Amino acid sequence: MQRLLVTGGAGFIGANFVHYWLSKYPQDKVVVLDALTYAGNLNNLLSANDNSQLRFVKGSINNQELVEMLMLEEGIDTIVHFAAESHVDRSITGPDAFLDTNINGTHALLKAARNIWLADPANPMPHRFHHVSTDEVYGTLAADDPAFTELTPYAPNSPYSASKAASDHLVRAYNETYGLQVTTSNCSNNYGFFHFPEKLIPLCLTNILDNKALPIYGDGKQIRDWLYVEDHCRGIDLVIKQGRIGETYNIGGVNEWTNIDIVNLLCELIDKRFADNPELAAQYPNAPAANGKASNSLITYVEDRAGHDRRYAVATDKIKSELGYEPAETFATGIEKTIDWYLNHESWWRNVQTGEYQTLRHL
Repeated sequence: MQRLLVTGGAGFIGANFVHYWLSKYPQDKVVVLDALTYAGNLNNLLSANDNSQLRFVKGSINNQELVEMLMLEEGIDTIVHFAAESHVDRSITGPDAFLDTNINGTHALLKAARNIWLADPANPMPHRFHHVSTDEVYGTLAADDPAFTELTPYAPNSPYSASKAASDHLVRAYNETYGLQVTTSNCSNNYGFFHFPEKLIPLCLTNILDNKALPIYGDGKQIRDWLYVEDHCRGIDLVIKQGRIGETYNIGGVNEWTNIDIVNLLCELIDKRFADNPELAAQYPNAPAANGKASNSLITYVEDRAGHDRRYAVATDKIKSELGYEPAETFATGIEKTIDWYLNHESWWRNVQTGEYQTLRHL
């Protein structure tokens, strides 16, 4: 039995990981530590709250004393570190929070882990510190460049990616210097359930249903590799269970799309949903498809953001050859599940839009 501390477990990927882990390993204890900043949403964990193996604690990863107390109280042997400020646009207008959480917060966790697990360096406690990072630390690719590998030099271009790169280096340093048993994974763009609607796919889904503009940066031809969030959770599971200590593994969907093609696909699939299910027009009367219009009529090109990376793509040869990882979902099946989830969970994203979810502070 493992006893996990999951940081940022009320966020998008963290919450999906909590559901995944409790379903697959029901005997394990999972403690979620989340500061419940704007992207933390306890509604993401409500369906898991009936599980006696889940404990939620509101708090910051920067609070080293709190982290050490939880590790001792719960006998934590595994930290899975998701907590991060992650929206590039926000990092451009307000970088300080990214440095504080992503760098200082990660360092506080590492210090806590070292103090508890390596209290006696000659007889360390069995442990694993898994750090969840991003492909954005590698910088940007030209259209014909090979995908990023684990050996690609870091070249972050935004305050967000620079702060994540710094945290990656700190994790590596704590393994090399102190012997902390660490692994790191760098993932491509995730999509799926509980995705906060400031990111491309959920923003466009909800805007279509509300007849709002679909803002496309620049020419819309920026390329991203899209990974279904549960496949990401499966990859992290493999790295925690089988990955080599001190190693980094790229987790990707091997599924590159331009932003504009993604948005056009979403428009097409939602229009088809409305055509096949007349009840949707009553539920979402403002949607273009409810009024005989095409959803892509909402596409609006806006000024490109500063330092916008042109293309991300990660090679997954290492995790495939060493750990046998393959995405279980195709993009066709994953995006269908995602669209259906948003159509059927209007109350969830309405609560996010209105900010009502932020009044929920206790499970």
